[in-house]
Amino acid sequence: MFFFLVVALAVVVAAVTLAVVGGGEGDGPLPEVAPQRLRDPLPPDRPVARADVDDLRFPLAARGYRMADVDDVLNRLGAELAERDARIAELESALTVARTPEDRVSMEKSESEDQR
Repeated sequence: MFFFLVVALAVVVAAVTLAVVGGGEGDGPLPEVAPQRLRDPLPPDRPVARADVDDLRFPLAARGYRMADVDDVLNRLGAELAERDARIAELESALTVARTPEDRVSMEKSESEDQR
């Protein structure tokens, strides 16, 4: 019985080894596979919308996601957020300037000018 288990184990190890190495068929042990790339990156011709981020799916790699794809998307989102923050700050300062009373030229006569 022990001898039968040892032979069965040797057969299983040999079969797995042949499956991984390829058994002499083809060019190599495993066929080369082209790496997956990000199919639908963020649109370069318009600002990023919420739907673009929701629809974004990263292809899986050996240890999770491809760092280059994730870095590209994060850099683009960071640039978009910085641009929007600058625009918001610009508009808020313009609104503050528009709301503050300044020394404006008045077209009406003051009371002292009417008495003359």
